[in-house]
Amino acid sequence: MNKLLVGNIGDIDLKGSRTLNIRNKQIALFRLSDGEVLAVENRCPHKGGALSEGMVCGGVVHCPLHDWRIDLRSGAVQEPDEGCVETYEVEVDRSSGAIYVTIDSLSGAEKGA
Repeated sequence: MNKLLVGNIGDIDLKGSRTLNIRNKQIALFRLSDGEVLAVENRCPHKGGALSEGMVCGGVVHCPLHDWRIDLRSGAVQEPDEGCVETYEVEVDRSSGAIYVTIDSLSGAEKGA
């Protein structure tokens, strides 16, 4: 497991998102209205819609293509649909605002943004 510095809390507006490309994976970071930052795979399991372009309501993002609802904490698609997306552990350093995302088996040289 590798904890990567991916940005600063000031880089993401409240209720906004940001995308990262790490090891051929696109990850969406979301900053919820309460300031919490969550990270998920930026691809809806239905038709591949970019979740970073979806609308967030509470802790759920609505896929912009077909309105599938994905829980940003668990990655689970809400009923009546089925599926899930990968989630990533996020840590925000409250003193500096640095955002870290934990990714499995990744060297720093492979990181791209």
